[in-house]
Amino acid sequence: MHAGFIRITATGLGSGLSPLAPGTAGTLVGVPVYLVFSRLPWPVYLLSAVTFAFFAVYVSQEAERIYGTKDPSRIVIDEIAGFLATMFLAAPTLSHIAAGFVLFRVFDIAKPFPIRLCERRLPGGYGVVGDDIVAGVYANIVLLLLIRFLGF
Repeated sequence: MHAGFIRITATGLGSGLSPLAPGTAGTLVGVPVYLVFSRLPWPVYLLSAVTFAFFAVYVSQEAERIYGTKDPSRIVIDEIAGFLATMFLAAPTLSHIAAGFVLFRVFDIAKPFPIRLCERRLPGGYGVVGDDIVAGVYANIVLLLLIRFLGF
């Protein structure tokens, strides 16, 4: 793929170039992506999110090669993939999106076991994206529990 396409995709349309909290800026780009995906039946959403995650692995790996460094902060396509995992089976309401956003950022930053292990041990793009997918799964579990038991 063309290097320009890899750069714009890896940086979440440039959001990863933010001098302040590029991961948070990248996650914000995940919100409209989620809103598009949220219209899909859940099996198609899941298949689309998994496909997006594998696309993110490829783009991240190519971006690492282009930038010459492992998991640079400007790569945020992984945050978008992680946010899609976070929002699986959640209705696209403002409260769900806000809670999912905060939960994902908390898990992505705190990196409880095995998130940090995924980041360190998985090779190339799998390491870049894998930790965000696990953070998204953790955030999704908490979000769905909040929705189910607190009527969130």
